[in-house]
Amino acid sequence: MTRNIVMPACLLALIIFLLQPIARAQDTDSLALLNRQADSVYINEIEKKAEPLKLLHAEPLYIDLIRDLGARKGEKEWNVGLGLTDNNDFDSYTALVEFEFAPVNRLGFEVELPFTFYYRTNGKMPKDSIPANRLNSLKLATQFTLLVSNPLKTSVAIGYIHEFELRPFDAREKGPLWSGNIYNPFIVAAKRWGSNAHSLIYAGPAITSHFHSGATHTSWQVNSSFHYMVPGTRNFIGVELNKEFSDTDFDLTIRPQLRLSLTDNLMVGIVAGVPIGRENQRLSTFTRLIYEPKHRHR
Repeated sequence: MTRNIVMPACLLALIIFLLQPIARAQDTDSLALLNRQADSVYINEIEKKAEPLKLLHAEPLYIDLIRDLGARKGEKEWNVGLGLTDNNDFDSYTALVEFEFAPVNRLGFEVELPFTFYYRTNGKMPKDSIPANRLNSLKLATQFTLLVSNPLKTSVAIGYIHEFELRPFDAREKGPLWSGNIYNPFIVAAKRWGSNAHSLIYAGPAITSHFHSGATHTSWQVNSSFHYMVPGTRNFIGVELNKEFSDTDFDLTIRPQLRLSLTDNLMVGIVAGVPIGRENQRLSTFTRLIYEPKHRHR
């Protein structure tokens, strides 16, 4: 009698044991399917909402774009940024306010006010040996998307940034408020690989002209970024590589970063800066608050 009970019980236990991997595989497949469905729903929400075609791309957080690639008429965005850079003998605190908008399809504009404040970390260092606090410039920019290719999942744009450089706060009485110009044409190309992987490159010269000395300096900026976007959301993790070339110098800063949605139209981006080959700069941090009026995202 006991044997008759034990044998079926053992057989049942063996069947359950053998079925467990199949059940786990089905759970894994179900989770992957749900993630793919969430990606499809969110990508369609961005790309199929209206014409003309607009592709979803992850935008870098430190050197951001003037407006989304393939921007649509009526889109707008506010940005507030705060940063800290550790230099050898002083710290620099940065703050910026940006407003971006698209008056017509694929054309974006931006107005930015960037500030920098300096604080001595070496008490023996004379106060006048560090840079003066300033509103760096009035920055005006535009960007036009030339190409949006759905088969290639690629967007290409050209743009131009003009900075009206301003004197430090404590030098306003010594001369004109406007001290020079920075001319910065650029090109940007972005590609999405599948549903979640994103890459972008942004490049162009920065030509600086100062009124007082009459000197002109040209450097080349090449910024590349790689991001992974969390399925079904606009949250991402990634890295931005900021490279600057001139006749006598090369600087590279690696900026790991992440972006998180706080509410339906508010996001925060957090960036760390690790300089490579910068003689007078150490680690830095930067935080960007992004507000998109009437723009739904997850």
